[in-house]
Amino acid sequence: MDAAAFLRHLSTLASYKGQFVHVQHIPSQSAIFGNLDRPLKPALQERLESLGIAALYSHQAKAVDAILAGRNVIVATPSASGKTMCYHLATLDAVLDDKNSCAIYLFPTKALAQDQLGSLKQLACPEFLSPEAVATFDGDTPQVERAKIRKQAKVVLTNPDMLHLGILPNHQSWSRLFRHLKYIVIDEAHVYRGVFGSHVANVLRRLRRLCAYYGSKPQFICCSATIANPREHAQSLIGLPFDVVVEDGSPHGEKYFAFWDPPIIDEARSGRRSPNSEAAFLLTELVQKDIRSLVFARTRKLTELIYVYAREQLSPSLGQKISPYRAGYLAEERRRIERQFFEGHLLGLVATTALELGIDIGDLEATVLTGYPGSIASAWQQAGRSGRSTDTSLSFLIAQDNPLDQYLMRNPDFFFGRNFDNALINPDNPYILMPHIVCAAWEKPLDDKDKEFFGSIILPRRERINQGDPRPLHPLSGEGREGEPSLLAELEQEGKLRKRRERWYPSPSIAYPAEDVNIRATSGQNYAVIDISQGCLLETVEASVAFFQIHPGAIYLHQGESYVVTELDLVRRIALAEPTYSDYYTQARDITDIRVATLTYPLCNEFSSSLQERRKVRVKNCHGVKVYFGDVDVTTTVVGFKKKRQFTEEVIGEEPLDLPPQRFFTKALWFDLPQKAIDRIADAGLDFHGGLHACEHAAIGILP
Repeated sequence: MDAAAFLRHLSTLASYKGQFVHVQHIPSQSAIFGNLDRPLKPALQERLESLGIAALYSHQAKAVDAILAGRNVIVATPSASGKTMCYHLATLDAVLDDKNSCAIYLFPTKALAQDQLGSLKQLACPEFLSPEAVATFDGDTPQVERAKIRKQAKVVLTNPDMLHLGILPNHQSWSRLFRHLKYIVIDEAHVYRGVFGSHVANVLRRLRRLCAYYGSKPQFICCSATIANPREHAQSLIGLPFDVVVEDGSPHGEKYFAFWDPPIIDEARSGRRSPNSEAAFLLTELVQKDIRSLVFARTRKLTELIYVYAREQLSPSLGQKISPYRAGYLAEERRRIERQFFEGHLLGLVATTALELGIDIGDLEATVLTGYPGSIASAWQQAGRSGRSTDTSLSFLIAQDNPLDQYLMRNPDFFFGRNFDNALINPDNPYILMPHIVCAAWEKPLDDKDKEFFGSIILPRRERINQGDPRPLHPLSGEGREGEPSLLAELEQEGKLRKRRERWYPSPSIAYPAEDVNIRATSGQNYAVIDISQGCLLETVEASVAFFQIHPGAIYLHQGESYVVTELDLVRRIALAEPTYSDYYTQARDITDIRVATLTYPLCNEFSSSLQERRKVRVKNCHGVKVYFGDVDVTTTVVGFKKKRQFTEEVIGEEPLDLPPQRFFTKALWFDLPQKAIDRIADAGLDFHGGLHACEHAAIGILP
């Protein structure tokens, strides 16, 4: 592909309205090879040579040396730099040393685990491991195969959800694996940030604790996209010291990275052309030039819409060479699409971030990012899906009409000229830690030795101070009081733990607590979408978004085909849908009401004094502004939906809905505006409510 020529081609088209605001040229890099401190075992070296691998890249050699020396390692290098080989070689070296050695590979998605299963089998089977010794264990694993995996598998590929819900609570069934565990691999470690990452860090504490119980002390191997704090992040995630490898020795071709800002079509309102239409336009041009491309969209609905828009602009023969790909599709559908794309039957794919990660879908030439994904690391990870060989590649970032995206369009050096951002977690956040302590107690009673895994935060405040830990017990506690209860004592007061002979057990009323902890902060429940014309399951939708996507009258898009939802059964969690022809899509309208919660918790009549103390609102004065943190009661009601014309997005109708409100309790931060600020706005004749609306959108775009 001649990327520069393609960019020139776009600028000559009638629909081009000056969308290019910046094009960054990134030069190619030749391979830098390294030597191991001690050679690989002859059988392993011969296997690599048979696959055409004559030498390791410098970062691979450095990582393997550190792993074989017994250290925990995080490798933080760009996409397609061969990080997978680091942990495959370490695992196979261990198996050659001790045939009983085992490993757990942890991936953030099932699709990635399936992909890496293939790469490991290609390298290891049958010379080093039998096919039965390598297996994925996740929600898609048939029940009839699970017992065999527990008994035979030496390398288990899974995800944090299954580790949390299925493996750790049933560790007795996995005793063979835990007893011989040599390595734990955490792939795509940069994904584990924020609330999700903090949950995963506690799942890994529980994993380390059970390994110690079975007498193993596995090493950790982490792989990550380029982030600013790889060592700090790995140590926060695992709780152990780490070596870090960041110098990339892999070769890559030149890349052109274009910033593309949709043109303004409404001067009065500064309204821009839809980024979804722009993404469809770019995909159409790429496919027509026979350029294998991947478009990233922010949501499931946008994935389907961009696919439909592009298909309508392509000839029938080329329209068959593109496809949508997203969560919600049945597992066999996702595997089929992945296979078709890898084998070259598809030229273009429109996907959610499910394909941001390192799934091997062959050599891509172009990627299109529909909106800034929120972090520099994620943006480069998505852009890095193209150019995984030494050929020239192309990436586009299409700006959304929000403050952060527009800032990047005006300041591209902020993106290209600065360091990568940090991956941040807080596993000691008590609202995240406390449920995992209950899970840990259910897996094995807690005692004083567990300070090694859960830290001094489980001790009373007086003891923590004596150990040099000044942290408050939790954000809402009175920080200055000595004699505060530990988290264990507080959980006992709440009726979740009980103490007996210096050990802490779950209360008899607690049954399988892992089911009550959603580590991805989602509902954990799904609605089934049924095609009534065929009597078959189309896909599943999370309960948290079901009222927005599959309400009665909704146009539901599945692989580009339109279905109208005729009925939503709230009791059975089923949506009935039938095929329809539609030139519009639907967009739900909702009203959200947020109220500061009272001390009376809706699900329980009695609470300990410590918990009531924790539920009070905390107030802080910040530069003359009162800032609050406390419990809130959130009620969201989907009240209707709009019908919007495809392509133009013109509103052609609205209809009401009568759906029950969805209510949940959470933590919130809010602040008051000082009266003097309000007075200044009034004196200047400015729009006070418009200013609040602008602040809202700035916060939505920037604060995450």
